[in-house]
Amino acid sequence: MADRASGHVVVFVTAPNVEEAEGIGKKVVAEKLAACCNIVPGLKSIYTWKGQLLTEGEVLCIFKTKKVLFERLRDRVVELHSYDVPEVIATEITSGLQDYLRWIDEATT
Repeated sequence: MADRASGHVVVFVTAPNVEEAEGIGKKVVAEKLAACCNIVPGLKSIYTWKGQLLTEGEVLCIFKTKKVLFERLRDRVVELHSYDVPEVIATEITSGLQDYLRWIDEATT
């Protein structure tokens, strides 16, 4: 059953490779800034950077956490990440299984 939720976010972070994504994911989860990190390899990103059109392979990290932890998670990702300007964006979870949302609360500080 899906119930109304508030106070939780999904955070998207791209990384250049699986190794870096796993390193960031493990540290952030161990530090209880996120309940989990899903790693999705095989992305192809097309973007402009410093006036150039680029196409690169990337890996997507999907973190689930509490909204109040977003700024700490964001700052930690920036510390750990090799990109000058890493993607760190959040979207609110508006509905979810209450047991899952409760687990996010229990797994984070």
